[in-house]
Amino acid sequence: QLVETGGGLVQAGGSLRLSCTASGLDFGNTVMAWFRQFPGKEREFVAVRSWTGDDTLYAESVQGRFTSFRDIAKNTLNLQMNNLKPKGTAVYYCSARRGTSLFTSASEYGVWGQGTQVTVSS
Repeated sequence: QLVETGGGLVQAGGSLRLSCTASGLDFGNTVMAWFRQFPGKEREFVAVRSWTGDDTLYAESVQGRFTSFRDIAKNTLNLQMNNLKPKGTAVYYCSARRGTSLFTSASEYGVWGQGTQVTVSS
């Protein structure tokens, strides 16, 4: 199970941190990712990392502004989003799958959080 928190309304240039608390996963063999969904669009890849490793992939559109990091003690994956832009307004989801490959397609993930709305005003 994945439970997300931290969405909200922020002005352009501001920051938000999303958190995804996981339970029931085999953390030694899990990849976790962030996706976002714009109205009327398919889910779009944002970031992915192995729970046990340090390698992280980011979408080009967020590279240098977003950081995905773990809090192992709390079984939580965080997404720190800085310098947010109005085009970043979307519902953000965390997801998980077994294995170690850093897939960037939403179809590869079977466990999803409920999603959290991020709205960036201009």
